[in-house]
This record gives sequence, structure tokens and C-alpha cells, in this order.
Amino acid sequence: MKLLLNKTSPYARMARIAMLEKGLQDKVELCWCDPWNDDPQMLQHNPAGRIPALVTDHGLTLSESLLIATYLDSLIDHDPLIPEDRKALVLHFAGLGQGLMEASFNAVIARKYLDEAANNSVLSERRWNAIDRTLTQLELSIEQLAATPSISLGEIGVAVAIDYLLFRLPELDTYARYPKLAAWHQSLTQRPSFTTTRFN
Repeated sequence: MKLLLNKTSPYARMARIAMLEKGLQDKVELCWCDPWNDDPQMLQHNPAGRIPALVTDHGLTLSESLLIATYLDSLIDHDPLIPEDRKALVLHFAGLGQGLMEASFNAVIARKYLDEAANNSVLSERRWNAIDRTLTQLELSIEQLAATPSISLGEIGVAVAIDYLLFRLPELDTYARYPKLAAWHQSLTQRPSFTTTRFN
């Protein structure tokens, strides 16, 4: 298999962490791409030009981080990232993490490519409000988030989204504003799958 990714995409990092947690690193070749420059390798496998993309052993390309992580999870029976007895809860948090990633990523891209007027638009305000609401909900749900006995896809998604906020939007002061979430995040991200995939 091949995983097309880059080092600053939260979506690609989520897929890579899922790969590491499932012990599939020896079965997946990492292919580093630049999706912002119409990388030919990227476009060959994903015409939408988005990462991550996973090329399976059968030559099929899977896109979108949640779908890739779910597929990787299905390849190995032990230590499921989406345990059957907690499926709804795990997918609930995976959705919150994905939404937080989307709002944060789009805010960063808007700052980089759009003018000041666009960044003061109603759409921009909706992004910032979505980030605040999601972090508040996660802070209030920390007992549920931290209750799983083994790491789950929901925890991976939320933790990667918070890492991305700390990396790209440090002015939001996420740790100081959400101390319970910060303590949980600091503990979880000591895992090797997180330390070896840090944003840079």
C-alpha cells in the first residue's frame, strides 16, 4: 500500500497515526507530496488533489482521513480503533475532531490566500465560532473522551485537531482556555504514534 501525505496536513497525520497504531508501518509506503502545486503523483491517484490518499494493494485509491483510518483499522483484528461496543461514542468524537480540523484548517488557508475583507466575513466568523463551540463541548465531555481503555479513532481525531490548533493558531491559547482538554491531550500525545508524527 501507499499513503500519499505531507507533514503539515492534520488529515494526513490522522491517517498516519491510525497506520502506526495498527502496526501497519511495514506494509505502507509513505509518499510525500505537495498538494498545493498539483503534484503529478498526487493527481495520478486522487484527481481532487487532496491528501491523504491511500492506494490499496489492489490499486484502488481511498481518500478522506476517516475513511482511510476505518479501512486500515479493518485490516488488523486486534486493538480496534472503532470498538464494536463503543462504536457510536467513538464515531461521535471522531466527527467532532474532524469538524474541528475542518474549521481550523480552513481558517489557516483563508489567512494565507484571502484578503482582509474575506477574513472578516460572516463565513470567517462562523469558522471561529465553530472552533470555540467544539472545544467547549469537548471540555465538558472529557470524562467520556478519556474513558476508553485503549486508543480510539475518536481520540486520534480530537488530539490531532488540537495539535493543529497549537501548531497553526497558537494565539487562541487553547491549553489555557480548556485545561481539562489540555491535560488529556498532553497525556495522550506522549504515545509514539504522536511523537514520531509531530507537525514541522
